[in-house]
Amino acid sequence: MVVVTGGAGFIGANFVLDWLAVCDEPLINLDKLTYAGNLQTLHSLQGDARHTFVHGDIGDRALVDRLLAEHQPRAVINFAAESHVDRSIHGPEDFIQTNVVGTFHLLESVRAYFAGLSAQAKAGFRFLHVSTDEVYGSLSKDAPAFTEAHPYAPNSPYSASKAASDHLVRAYHHTYGLPVLTTNCSNNYGPFHFPEKLIPLMIVNALAGKPLPVYGDGMQIRDWLYVKDHCSAIRRVLEDGRLGETYNVGGWNEKPNIEIVNTVCALLDELRPKAHGSYAQQITYVTDRPGHDRRYAIDARKLERELGWKPAETFETGIRKTVQWYLDNPEWVADVQSGAYRDWVAKQYASEG
Repeated sequence: MVVVTGGAGFIGANFVLDWLAVCDEPLINLDKLTYAGNLQTLHSLQGDARHTFVHGDIGDRALVDRLLAEHQPRAVINFAAESHVDRSIHGPEDFIQTNVVGTFHLLESVRAYFAGLSAQAKAGFRFLHVSTDEVYGSLSKDAPAFTEAHPYAPNSPYSASKAASDHLVRAYHHTYGLPVLTTNCSNNYGPFHFPEKLIPLMIVNALAGKPLPVYGDGMQIRDWLYVKDHCSAIRRVLEDGRLGETYNVGGWNEKPNIEIVNTVCALLDELRPKAHGSYAQQITYVTDRPGHDRRYAIDARKLERELGWKPAETFETGIRKTVQWYLDNPEWVADVQSGAYRDWVAKQYASEG
């Protein structure tokens, strides 16, 4: 038995679906169901006894204590986080509460649970914390990619809150002996991605005939990781990662944002052509966001060297699967586009350049 927190969000839900597709070990899925948590993503698991969903907050000590005592998990995998940079700029408090305070309360619950385990159960227990490459800050165009030894230099309220949670996890290992593992991943993409992030936003807006908003000059560079590859990496780290260690997870796919947008447009031109012209004609440059990091890049060689993990997808194969998934699942997209989501997009992209 394992406990997954944040298992109704984009990466967490993909992990839950992937986990149950490759093994029969049951899991408890604890999610607060904020705007980006979506139970419809887990619809295929209805009636599956291996999956137990619990609506709740990682900061609810009584609830988490009860779940741990009742289910006696061998691992806790923490995906629970507020995760959108733009939202953190407009409203940082939620990010501090969930990512910092929430992680602290979760660690306290896990520490108390771990202290009561038998020696044998302690030896097998793991707390795996899922984090981001954004804690490392921004890279110049020619700088080496982020390694696990790169100093932290977060530049947004979101990345600062994730950096704080990483530090707490590290401290609980060194101070209390909690058997922790941390993963720092690059930009994920794939099925079930909430359409505020770049790739799903471009797909959804293109199909709706809306502008495709690109920040600044569109030359911000990111390393793109197909979400199912990320899931397999987390399983591998959980299985054999060295205690107290951090593993960077990347896709070896550094690309500027404008290239991503043009690739999405070209795939849509092929798979769902418009009557006239290309979807690329909808590209609109908008005012860049404050403190926008110029480049992220992950050096994932440690994960490959120690645990033999490499991504299965290239960007070309992964992005085609992603665009096709959105074309095949318009109902999912329509259902997540609530009034609150539409208000958010209108607010965020009001300042066209």
